[in-house]
Amino acid sequence: MILDLPLVLETRRNHALEHATLHMLARTYKGNMAGHSNPTGFFLLGNFSTQDVWSNATEALERLRGGESGLAIHAGCGTNLATTTLLAGTLAWLPLRGTKSTLWRILLLPIAIAFGVIGYTLSRPLGPWLQKNITTEAAMSAVQIIDIIPVRNGVHRVITR
Repeated sequence: MILDLPLVLETRRNHALEHATLHMLARTYKGNMAGHSNPTGFFLLGNFSTQDVWSNATEALERLRGGESGLAIHAGCGTNLATTTLLAGTLAWLPLRGTKSTLWRILLLPIAIAFGVIGYTLSRPLGPWLQKNITTEAAMSAVQIIDIIPVRNGVHRVITR
């Protein structure tokens, strides 16, 4: 299966660890924070100390290994944003597609809005489901944190293996 190919699986595991680390950091740090995962680790964006990133990433890894797979799901994940945007936007577009007349577009607008709301509503449980089953992998038995490097102010690189 494509989700189990090495580069994909490593990215999914790092994505889960990134989310869990952000959950840990959010206990202390308020405000904007974000992350971006790849097969060799992840970046964290936020005003964190390197020591706090180390301790929180280590705790996140231990807790994921301990079975707290829910830490791999994060409300601020781009998967949720993409799911909401694509589903709501596509459903809102459906009644308007092929319509060339401005009058018909205006008349169909309430239907398009209703379809968009339906898409938004459907996306709320779909985004976390996609995270759990597609974009993250909470099984961390083989994952190790190798190094954490402060790239510049507000950016840390977490390297995993």
